[in-house]
Amino acid sequence: MSLLCQDRVVIVTGAAGGIGREYALQLASHGAKVVVNDLGTGRDGHGRDLSAAHAVVAEIRAAGGDAIANGDDIADWKGAERLIASTVEHYGGLHAVVSNAGILRDRMLVNMEENEWDAVINVHLKGTFAPAHHAAVYWRNLQKQTGEPVNARIITTSSSSGLFGNIGQTNYGAAKAGIAAFTVIAARELKRYGITANSISPHAQTRMTEGLRERTAEEIEKRHPRWIASVVVWLASAHSQDVTGRVFEVGGGHLAVLEGWHRGPEAGPCDDATLIGPIIEELSRRARRNADMAGNDLD
Repeated sequence: MSLLCQDRVVIVTGAAGGIGREYALQLASHGAKVVVNDLGTGRDGHGRDLSAAHAVVAEIRAAGGDAIANGDDIADWKGAERLIASTVEHYGGLHAVVSNAGILRDRMLVNMEENEWDAVINVHLKGTFAPAHHAAVYWRNLQKQTGEPVNARIITTSSSSGLFGNIGQTNYGAAKAGIAAFTVIAARELKRYGITANSISPHAQTRMTEGLRERTAEEIEKRHPRWIASVVVWLASAHSQDVTGRVFEVGGGHLAVLEGWHRGPEAGPCDDATLIGPIIEELSRRARRNADMAGNDLD
């Protein structure tokens, strides 16, 4: 079997379980040196236990791979900086950052408390931005030193909750929509250095989704993380240089490129509020409906 990531150094955040664990295992099976970053918190972000991260490392090493565990907080500026610096120090370089860590604090908007909003935005949005920033600084400096493109990767995690909208998840959805926008913009900014940025919108059966709804055995099989990990392995490889600024919907029987906002029906400008109502109503009627959580037009 061809090893797509031979000797590439890849950080995976939230890698102790679920999708992140599958990423780490498949990346290692394709020759990557993997940094298994995870605080070992619960689904709500509480607690701390690094034993699961060490277990993933042990599993990778037992299979002949190379991995180390890391417990830095990726939503902390200095923690993210340490993660990047310690990886470079240990392995002598860095080729990809896969931002997968996340928590849930679901609540209807009228009941959501400030700490529930802040915690989710912090882990998902800042926890994506901070490692990407420090990695991009490292790669930019490396490109300036060598004069050659670095062929590096930023891979983020969005969600249908943010791209399509899911009731009870204004905090999580806002973070995930923000990550999609972050990724598209980062791709444009970093292309000059040879860095790509892409995002995954996954459908998987993990502890983050357990109990949300009943699923058949067939549905659970379609949502196995391996369907998602194969995409991430290829995106993290040196072969994906020409693909950037994309959001991929993966898992649950899907492998699709999601298409972002485009201008829809349009009318000429109107500066009279007493006349503009019928125009807005007509534009809204002609516009494509927002998507439901399955990506289809809402009824």
